[in-house]
Amino acid sequence: MDKIFALLNQMEADGVIGHYAIGGAVGAIFWLEPFATKDLDVFVTLPTGEGSSLLTLGPIYSYLMSRGYQPSGQFIVIEGWAVEFVPPTTPLVEEALEKSVRRDVNGIDTRVFTAEHLAAICLQVGRAKDYDRLVRFLEAEVIDATVFESILQRHELMPLWQKFQSTYLEP
Repeated sequence: MDKIFALLNQMEADGVIGHYAIGGAVGAIFWLEPFATKDLDVFVTLPTGEGSSLLTLGPIYSYLMSRGYQPSGQFIVIEGWAVEFVPPTTPLVEEALEKSVRRDVNGIDTRVFTAEHLAAICLQVGRAKDYDRLVRFLEAEVIDATVFESILQRHELMPLWQKFQSTYLEP
């Protein structure tokens, strides 16, 4: 995966993408015990053309295809991984991207969402696998409770958190 991170850094340096960070399941693996996943979610800010506010993934696909990588559905396959480039669609994801942290992967610098942001996103999305992952974050004790609750309050997720706690955490 370090080759993908190096490629992402090059794409950012070349102006194909703006700020990026790893989220989703692979992002969670930076904080939790490894588990199986089929794809890599790369959250990105997309540069716009001069005088335009239109965002498009076209330059990303052109850049990668010129290097021999091929699209497959919503993904582009890079070094055997199905990679999805995702612009932030909620204020929480925008904040997660902005507050991402640097991590070293085999000498390659990359950025990843914080554990607190990943956990808050799990709560917001609310699928069964997201709740399972949120429980894993809590059991692993990698979340700073003060930071996490601050995120939940800012993004009006406290009612969901209280419901989650009463359903999954309290006997």
